[in-house]
Amino acid sequence: MRKQTIAVLSGIGALLAGNAVHAAAFRPKKNAVRILSDTNIDLERYRRNLSKAISFRTISNMDPSKTDWDEFGRFHAFIDEAYPLIAEKLEKEIVPPKSIIYRWKGKNPSLDAIALCGHQDVVPVSAGTEDDWTNPPFDGVDDGEFIWGRGALDMKNHLICVLESVETLLEEGFEPERDVYLLLGDNEEVVGGTDNGAAKMAAILEERGVRLDVVLDEGGAMLPVDIKGVINNKYLAGIGIAEKGYADITITVPAKGGHSSAPPKHSALGRLACVIRDIENHQFKSELTPQMKFLFSEIAKNCTYPVRLLGCNMKLLEPVLKQVLKLIPAGACMIRTTTGVTMASGSSAANVLPQRASATVNFRAMPGVSTQDIIDHIRKVSRYKDIEVSSGISKEASYVSPTDSRSFKIIADLARAIEPNAIVTPFLVMGGTDAYHYEGICENIYRYAPFKVSTGLLLCTHGTNERIPVGCMSDALKFFKAFIREASDEI
Repeated sequence: MRKQTIAVLSGIGALLAGNAVHAAAFRPKKNAVRILSDTNIDLERYRRNLSKAISFRTISNMDPSKTDWDEFGRFHAFIDEAYPLIAEKLEKEIVPPKSIIYRWKGKNPSLDAIALCGHQDVVPVSAGTEDDWTNPPFDGVDDGEFIWGRGALDMKNHLICVLESVETLLEEGFEPERDVYLLLGDNEEVVGGTDNGAAKMAAILEERGVRLDVVLDEGGAMLPVDIKGVINNKYLAGIGIAEKGYADITITVPAKGGHSSAPPKHSALGRLACVIRDIENHQFKSELTPQMKFLFSEIAKNCTYPVRLLGCNMKLLEPVLKQVLKLIPAGACMIRTTTGVTMASGSSAANVLPQRASATVNFRAMPGVSTQDIIDHIRKVSRYKDIEVSSGISKEASYVSPTDSRSFKIIADLARAIEPNAIVTPFLVMGGTDAYHYEGICENIYRYAPFKVSTGLLLCTHGTNERIPVGCMSDALKFFKAFIREASDEI
């Protein structure tokens, strides 16, 4: 018995020793980090133009008749004035009502073009919250530390940065090898809209036989990661290679109704409550995709030595990691199709039993899960089979773009050039972008915004006190200028 115990302890000791050696070698790959020598940017002009851009109330609406399209027209006039070389040198086409296609002709028309996307529209400021802002939401106040206002992070910062970079390259006399398209949509913020500007622009390009080598749109920012004793002084640069789908599903339960003085055991609302409980208790299956495994592995490699002891055993820890992520809403949404019950309705009077009770459930689908899959899932898990299920606003999840493409490498290399301490990794975008509309003409669609922004500031997007740090702007300008140079090259 003693010999067996000694043998077991020796085995455990050897395993731990081997794991320690493995953990010591479990480090991030050393990439050759270059320094961007081209620093010719006009930061002051960018700040001035971003502040002015925010002042235009380009608010989109699900009902296009309620959108102030004249304000978009004034925004267009501002762009022409602010960037005269773009107005002079690039072909400009308005796709009604107010989307813009800019085409910068390259020297070699036989090459696939590149495209940079941006949306002109912003979300409204919630009624009654205007006075909660430190600075008025449409004044574009630049206090030296931040530029404040609706669109400062989503996404006039990105759009003006692209225009600024193109204008600077034109000033320098740069000529791209490939055609460069700037695709500026007018209603990205209207999820599932039937008259989407990006969809119309994509259809026009496809009809003309245009193929795109890469599409770059908004997406992951460069987030600081600094947890004492775990990971020190790093940045997480997530390059979105896919985005989740969106589906509003209405579930209706029929019943006889009648007077509330003689109710049945379950009214239509009671039965609906059971259906809701069934749906919430039967979540979609979670999965650590290859991209998510890579993300967690790269983060673990950059952690301190004790933490790497766990990280280097990622395969063994996958079941535990999945269980932990499922308990955290911000983690669960990365590994499964999410279920959010958001709206419900029943009778119009307190003493009347409803003849129909309905609930709307918002699903955010993982790539590979369709709207029909969601409807089938609801019917399968519901205890009542006489329910009515119908889909409202919806869009399918995007496909997954490759991580071994020339354009992905350019984005990753530039992210490291801007920030040598960046952990660069592909990831899944939780929200939606205009980019997925271009899947018919492009295989390499990426979502990345090269702005160093804290997680706390990102939470202000679409909310009160949306603002962007002045300190992150120079690097973003350098990134876009270099990206256009390199992505538009022949090689």
